[in-house]
Amino acid sequence: MANLNKVMLMGNLTRDPELSFLPSQTALCKLGLAVNRNWTSQDGQKKEETTFVDCTAFGKQAEVIAKYLKKGRPVYLEGRLKLDQWEAQDGSKRSKLHVIIEGFQFIDSRPAGSASAGGEGEPAAENAGGYAPRPAARPPVRPVARPGAQAPMPDSDPPAPEDDGPPAIKEDDIPF
Repeated sequence: MANLNKVMLMGNLTRDPELSFLPSQTALCKLGLAVNRNWTSQDGQKKEETTFVDCTAFGKQAEVIAKYLKKGRPVYLEGRLKLDQWEAQDGSKRSKLHVIIEGFQFIDSRPAGSASAGGEGEPAAENAGGYAPRPAARPPVRPVARPGAQAPMPDSDPPAPEDDGPPAIKEDDIPF
């Protein structure tokens, strides 16, 4: 039987990331994430629910997260669930689910005119969002005839597909 343990979250940090190092000198970063869900109930009332998730990153990812993210900043995280179990001082058994971060992406960027853009380790606004600029459109490539090969038949070029970005997703389309 196949198994899958994959988590994708987007939310805001509830506290500044806490960077520490394991005895092996591997970086460890702990952070809290608040994920909001808004919906309209059957009686037409607007509702909101917030889920708080503890997350942990290791290695270079932990160092980058601790350097660039602060409380309140939005972030997209991918990872896996991990269950920690322990016995409390009163003898009761405790357990807690948290997310081990395997990848992340900055969501916002600082405005270009702000004092923090590019300063004190902050990435410049155009690079902070985690996205590269869209490449310029190139003209279509025409095949070149090789010596001794039959020349291609002239015909009209197929229409180029239009890339208007991802389709719009309504909140009602999300199954959870």
